[in-house]
Amino acid sequence: MNAKKDKLVIFDTTLRDGEQSPGASMTKDEKIRIASMLERMRVDVIEAGFAIASQGDFEAVQAVAETVKDSRVCSLARAVGPDILRAGEALKKANASRIHTFIATSPIHMKYKLQMEPEDVLRQAVEAVKTARQFTDDVEFSLEDGSRSEPEFMYRIIEAVINAGAGTINIPDTVGYGEPGEYGAMFKRVIENVPNSDMAIFSTHCHNDLGLAVANSLSAVMNGVRQVECTINGLGERAGNASLEEIVMAVRTRQDLYPVETGIDASHIVPTSRLVSSITGFPVQPNKAIVGANAFAHESGIHQDGVLKHRETYEIMRAEDVGWGQNRLVLGKHSGRAAVKARYEELGVTFADPAEFNVLFQRFKDLADKKHEIFDEDLQSLISGATDPVEHYQLADLEVRSKSGSNPQAQLELVIDGEKKTCSAEGSGPVDATFKAIESVVGSQADLQLYSVNAVTQGTDSQGSVTVRLERDGQLVNGVGADTDILVASAKAYLDALNLLASKSSKPTGV
Repeated sequence: MNAKKDKLVIFDTTLRDGEQSPGASMTKDEKIRIASMLERMRVDVIEAGFAIASQGDFEAVQAVAETVKDSRVCSLARAVGPDILRAGEALKKANASRIHTFIATSPIHMKYKLQMEPEDVLRQAVEAVKTARQFTDDVEFSLEDGSRSEPEFMYRIIEAVINAGAGTINIPDTVGYGEPGEYGAMFKRVIENVPNSDMAIFSTHCHNDLGLAVANSLSAVMNGVRQVECTINGLGERAGNASLEEIVMAVRTRQDLYPVETGIDASHIVPTSRLVSSITGFPVQPNKAIVGANAFAHESGIHQDGVLKHRETYEIMRAEDVGWGQNRLVLGKHSGRAAVKARYEELGVTFADPAEFNVLFQRFKDLADKKHEIFDEDLQSLISGATDPVEHYQLADLEVRSKSGSNPQAQLELVIDGEKKTCSAEGSGPVDATFKAIESVVGSQADLQLYSVNAVTQGTDSQGSVTVRLERDGQLVNGVGADTDILVASAKAYLDALNLLASKSSKPTGV
């Protein structure tokens, strides 16, 4: 008989660390949509944001805490009183809450960033945990840059914060410097050398700077870690975080190897991946494990022959187990309001305000007049941006003239803070002309960092999803636009980025 396996806690930080990807800001309503899908997936802990970072972050954490009932909702907080008080206030109405507080513990961080002595860091960490326990019985403590911290100091601070009431101890590989063998061994030593280590769950939070985030996380699991912090699609700062879908499916596929199991409903992995991609404007590469378009495709004749004879010859997972090929109800121009609303609800989108659904249903009808079949991906693209704050810049009309041998010309009608303005410009291409025309009246002084076009679905009538990344004064934003006309989608994406620049505020970073 198989021995009972330990529970591996899945801590998703897509809404916090994932949002720290340059340009990946999410609105409150978008965070609620993603959190609802994570809850449906049965994620154990949802880190909803950094409550003190901004008023918007506070309101988003608060809204997720009020909405989510089956997952624990967490807010990050530096190991200082105001951060912890703000987190506690944001989580007040959560069904189950956690405060995740952190302070740097590596010599380089303590000396140059904190400019504090180790003893002062230890005292501040203990005080932070005690303060957080006044708001919740579930406190997580992180040793920022833990993988580069001195072992003896780590043992001391971990023992102290556990005694102060921390139930989870996270030792992150903050800069992606770790190597699987040494990172796993570090946890083994910590657990063996901290006298009260049996009173806490140990956690890993790995960054992917060297492409080792998942490998490091799984090595930690093999050495006693029972919580993994990860994100959908591996989203996160710099090269990203450990990918939730890869962690979950590795543990599930290699049950012969890993001494743990998760409670994740893997059938929601692909729909959640698409939702996050649609909201952030970060496309998933085709060869991405689990959720990439080619993850279960077979081009080689030998592979195709083997799969047809016996699937397991070349497939170690079933595509349908992670959500591929499910829920493929196709809608069209004859579909009614009830069918569209029901499909949105199956995708985790609900409408408290009937007027909001009316706007989306009209968008659906407009798209159905241009496109014969409407797929889930189309529905996601329609809702993205529908609940954003008031738009300063909107597209009213676009006309582009392009002819071989001459520069394209674009003429647009924009609505800027309720006032109609016309603009025109020439460019080296139709998109260049469109962007130059917009800038002729907006004058944003932003630099274009990225322009990306992806088909939302298959076929020549597919919507094009355009991502535009703009930078101004150190702020990066991603604008997203979708339309069956690529030029219209491009203009929408550029204006979406300008709207984000107008409302974006800087945020502190975390572990």
